[in-house]
Amino acid sequence: MTSELDKPDRRILAIIQKDARRSAELIGSDVGLSASAVQRRIVRMREEGVILAEVALVDPKQAGMPLTMIVDVEVERERPELLASLKLWIASEPCIQEAWYVTGAGDYVLIIVARDVEDFEALMQRMVTENANVRRFQTRVALSTLKRGMFVPLDPPAEPGMHASNALRRKKEASSPAINRSRRGRSL
Repeated sequence: MTSELDKPDRRILAIIQKDARRSAELIGSDVGLSASAVQRRIVRMREEGVILAEVALVDPKQAGMPLTMIVDVEVERERPELLASLKLWIASEPCIQEAWYVTGAGDYVLIIVARDVEDFEALMQRMVTENANVRRFQTRVALSTLKRGMFVPLDPPAEPGMHASNALRRKKEASSPAINRSRRGRSL
C-alpha cells in the first residue's frame, strides 16, 4: 500500500526528478532533513512504486535517431487476447518510446523514434504483419521538439479552471497583509 506523500516527500521527488544523482546530504539541506532520513524516504518511495526508475535522458538526435513520429493505431476488434498481443508487441519494440491506449478515433497513440524513414517504414510493416488486428495507422512527423520531459508536477492541484501560476500568485497574495488590505477597499 502506498502511503500519502507529505511535503518533504514531494520536495525530494521534485529535486530528484531534475537530478537523480544529487546526494542525500544536499537534498537533506534543501528540504530540512538529515541525509539518512532522505535516504529512508527515497527507499520507501521506490518500494511503494512512487519512484519507478532512475535513468539518463538521452537526446534521440545525438544518439542517431533524429526522426520522431506520432502514430495513431486503430485496431479491428477490441478482444482482450488480441489487445494483449498488440500491447506485448508494442512493449517489446525499443523504438516505441511511449504508448497510450486512448479514446477517440484511434485506439493507441505511439511515439516512435527512428534513424530514417526506411527504418520507420520497416517497423510499421512489422507491426501490421505481426499484428493482424491492426486495421490502420496514421502517422504525423514531428518537425521540432518544443518540450520533452518526464517531470511530474508535485504542487497541490489548483482550483478548477485556474492555471497553476495564478493559483500560486493568489496563495502569495493571500499571505501578504499589505495586499489583503489594499484589496478590501476596492469595489468589484
